[in-house]
Amino acid sequence: MTTIDYAKARELMVEQQVRPWDVLDPRVLDVLAELPREAFVADAHKNLAYADLALPLAHGEFMMKPVMEGRTLQSLAVDPTDDVLEIGTGSGYLTACLGRLAREVVSLEIHPDLAATARQRLAAQTILNAQVVDADALNYSTDRRFNAICVTGAVSQIPAQWLQWLQPGGRLFVVRGRSPAMEAVLVGGGERNEVNASRIQSLFETDLAYLQGAAPAPAFEF
Repeated sequence: MTTIDYAKARELMVEQQVRPWDVLDPRVLDVLAELPREAFVADAHKNLAYADLALPLAHGEFMMKPVMEGRTLQSLAVDPTDDVLEIGTGSGYLTACLGRLAREVVSLEIHPDLAATARQRLAAQTILNAQVVDADALNYSTDRRFNAICVTGAVSQIPAQWLQWLQPGGRLFVVRGRSPAMEAVLVGGGERNEVNASRIQSLFETDLAYLQGAAPAPAFEF
């Protein structure tokens, strides 16, 4: 049985996948180069931890490709003083990356088993500033306001309440649209955090699994 050199695989992931996709932020590259992605992958998929693939999780969820994770982190430009809300904890890997970049992370996960596993993985990596909450982000309420919101699954439309959770001048990363022609966007909130009042910057085209409950209604053809 071949033993994988995870440190080498991590280095190659950064240099051959992430950096060529215009991820050049040194803080983001450092986190991706240091954090052991294999520690957030199920045993059955550990040999694919650094592959250019979206890895399956339970409940039909997926772990983003490394390049997508890199672009997501870079687009949010998280500062060490930022409070971040993550919608969709999944494996916990992106949660950990955000934890290394931000002051505090609150991560919402609809599936209790994924949330529990992510908590264990974060604790094992001593990511102590990330809290995983069992919650459905489409039916969640909070009085907190965040500097950045990171959405790890696609939506057909951006829920208005998410923008209410942004601090003035905050930003939200999300993939929206109808599969397979989706776009990743960065919504920059102003004083009035509404979709039609905010700057929406198109970042790149992609295709991503929908958050549970966020897929568009089926289109009927006659």
